[in-house]
Amino acid sequence: MTPTSPEIIEVAPRDGLQNEKAVVATADKAELVYRAAAAGARRIEAVSFVNPRAVPQMADAEALMERLRRDPGLRARGVRLAGLVLNRRGVDRALAADVDELNFVVVATESYNRRNQGVGVEETLAQLSEIRPLARSRGVPLTVTIGAAFGCPFEGEVPEGRIGDLAGRLAEAAVDEIALADSIGVADPLAVERRIALVRRAAPGIPLRCHFHNTRNTGLANAYAAWRAGAASLDASIGGVGGCPFAPAATGNIPTEDTVYMFERMALRTGYDLAALIDAAAWLGGVLGARPLPGMVSRAGPFPAPAQVQAPT
Repeated sequence: MTPTSPEIIEVAPRDGLQNEKAVVATADKAELVYRAAAAGARRIEAVSFVNPRAVPQMADAEALMERLRRDPGLRARGVRLAGLVLNRRGVDRALAADVDELNFVVVATESYNRRNQGVGVEETLAQLSEIRPLARSRGVPLTVTIGAAFGCPFEGEVPEGRIGDLAGRLAEAAVDEIALADSIGVADPLAVERRIALVRRAAPGIPLRCHFHNTRNTGLANAYAAWRAGAASLDASIGGVGGCPFAPAATGNIPTEDTVYMFERMALRTGYDLAALIDAAAWLGGVLGARPLPGMVSRAGPFPAPAQVQAPT
């Protein structure tokens, strides 16, 4: 049977920009969403509804969504806009802003969860009893991301059994999708395989998504391992930008253009236009101060290069 490519979810407008010190204009954030959609993205994590004092870059979430909703073209093309939320207050804001999907976060460790959300893990999980029915009543799918699923900057190694236990709790809550996030970029391919196997046993039938940071240059290897192990979706960020304000040295996400190149090179269709992604990465680099972005394919270019492709005779 011919394998299928994973769904590649674009997260540059949210996770890609949230750690930038210089605030990016709302108009530029909207343009990034449009460029991602034009390149082929059909699920885009566009905003996060978090405390603006904690993450100033995301303070314009409502303004950005209002701007995007004035354009019916995104929905007409089947583009779904997701909002990241950390608590019930964030969920209320996201639903009022008319997001298509919710991404709720629980962190695998107590220390990181308190840094990220201001409460303990059990308090975060308890909120699902309100959030899940609310999302369902509005017809909005609910993803729950398990943050620091491979390692924690404050507690170190995260036991694999902890991930299985959390996945079981999420299955009981009947969430629509579970995401494993390597929030600080410490995973390796075998660890990815083992944790995915645990989650699939603990939460059978629930689609699995993975989110990798490339902090230690293992992101693409981990993405490949996740796909081979059964992850239906992978997060990626145009240009490889990204980071977390609450995790020391958590650098960028896997670049969308590099991820697309890898799967397309394996003759798997992703639905993305690689040239458009490379153009978007160059544009984003200009917005962020004319600096080179971490993505490699946007610098090296595709292969074969367009000039090397011979027309049929």
